Amino acid sequence: MPEVEFQEHVSAEPSSVTADRTKTVVPVTRNSSFAGRSHKRGHDPIDYVDTLEDAERLLKYAAESGVAVDDTIRDSILEARVTDSDVWNEKTVANLLAALTKLAAQLKPVTAESLRNFNTKPTVRRYWIVAMILAVLIVPYSVTSFVTSNISQTIETEVATANDLAVKLNDQVGSSASPAPATQAPASSGASMPASPVAVGVSPVDVLTELQTFASTVRAIYAQTGQLNRFVFDVVHDPYTDRTKYRDSFELPVPLLQTQLGVEVPKRIHFYQDVRFFGQTVVGDVSVFYGAAAACILPVLYALLGTCAYLLRCFSQQMSSRTFVPSRSDSPRFLIAAIGGAVVGFFHRFALGQDTSISPFAIAFLVGYAVDIFFSFLDGLVQAFTKSKTNNTAQTKEA
Repeated sequence: MPEVEFQEHVSAEPSSVTADRTKTVVPVTRNSSFAGRSHKRGHDPIDYVDTLEDAERLLKYAAESGVAVDDTIRDSILEARVTDSDVWNEKTVANLLAALTKLAAQLKPVTAESLRNFNTKPTVRRYWIVAMILAVLIVPYSVTSFVTSNISQTIETEVATANDLAVKLNDQVGSSASPAPATQAPASSGASMPASPVAVGVSPVDVLTELQTFASTVRAIYAQTGQLNRFVFDVVHDPYTDRTKYRDSFELPVPLLQTQLGVEVPKRIHFYQDVRFFGQTVVGDVSVFYGAAAACILPVLYALLGTCAYLLRCFSQQMSSRTFVPSRSDSPRFLIAAIGGAVVGFFHRFALGQDTSISPFAIAFLVGYAVDIFFSFLDGLVQAFTKSKTNNTAQTKEA
């Protein structure tokens, strides 16, 4: 029993000593010569190792660029490098900071931060990703909008041409036209030729030519309307999907006699009215779907693309001069460009002179590229309105 008590006493004593020693351990930090003073002031100790690295970057850049550096600056930086940071004193740190200050002023606008971000890949990658996303959205939609706009304009032009031909044919050959008198056959035949449905003074050959042109125009309207309908996913029902069934409506009979003009002309006009309704309906749907997007969405995308072009240009220039520093103003610039593009979309075209105009897409791109110009324009408008309001108020008081 006494031996057991002695072992318990011995085993308990080291544990108490270990506990007391654990309480007296103080963690060691870098630059310990300044740790105590900073701790007394209630602040964390300052680590000057990053300062040394920045000074070395600037010193190396000066050597590569052929910039002469004072020996005192170089010696202060090298002294801090060969000395362990744990034993730096106040003089070492003071000389290092003084050397960094002089070196930064001598190499301005190049800074330690810009050298630290030299050849940075994340920034380039971010710009390229944004630019590619915008290109993927802009290029297909711009091409589609351009194609649908041209097809719609062509359909409207051909509809106007067909309308004129329909009116002309209706006047030349119709129920209201006065038929030409029957042509008398030779006396030996004892019979007369049937009367022509063409009005008096009108050449049947000209009527046949105009009817052929009218029929081909109707076919062109129908074909282009079918192409345009695909851009809106065939939401408008095509009444003539079976061309073989309606071939007589699209094609003129061969041969076409003058006596058939009185039947063929009204038939073609009625068929044209159906095709025209089909075409105008598709054009209206396309203008709503793509026209609204072209007026509201594309200007915003072009403005954002302009901002990407500006940032990439600045990045290229700053990287060549080694002055690039990541900025938090890029995101607000994108937001401002989007707002400017949305405002530009409200205008159809901008007149630059008597016979010169520029599209909203180009203006939106310029707004995104040069946001400052957009703000100058808005400030000018505000000043103009303010001046006009002041003048009106002064005139009212004088009256």
